[in-house]
Amino acid sequence: MNAPRVIPMSTAHAPDVLAIYQAGIDEGDATFETAAPDWAAFDAARLPAHRRVALDGDGGGVLGWVAVSPVSGRHAYAGVVEHSVYVDPRARGRGVGAALLDALVASTEAAGVWTIQSGIFPENTASLRLHDRAGFRVIGTRERIARHRGVWRDVVLLERRSPVVG
Repeated sequence: MNAPRVIPMSTAHAPDVLAIYQAGIDEGDATFETAAPDWAAFDAARLPAHRRVALDGDGGGVLGWVAVSPVSGRHAYAGVVEHSVYVDPRARGRGVGAALLDALVASTEAAGVWTIQSGIFPENTASLRLHDRAGFRVIGTRERIARHRGVWRDVVLLERRSPVVG
């Protein structure tokens, strides 16, 4: 198997991106969302310059995706984004998540973003390990922040501060 190839996300990737998102939702430890949005809503909520997909290096389809949203419309937070990264369950353990986070860091740093943050359920240990390896640090836990499928859930807050921006 060849390494995944990471490229900018386009509308052509929408069906695969949304299917991978829904697979993560269905597993129960990726997000508070209950259903993937339609493409128009997905597209409107994420910054176009920092959306990437990982493609199977052997010519196959989309293996995963990463995208960011601004955390605030206030000018002071212009260099802070919140990201999501999802990998197709059949492609996990193949370096897809790491390749996507590497591409995201390069993209955001080139644009002057100094902080990438995320919230991850503590039960999602694979994602926590991935982010640790990518240079994210735990900054705290929001305890019982919201109900998910009838159960109060905690969220671990992580951030990656750029060593070259800011």
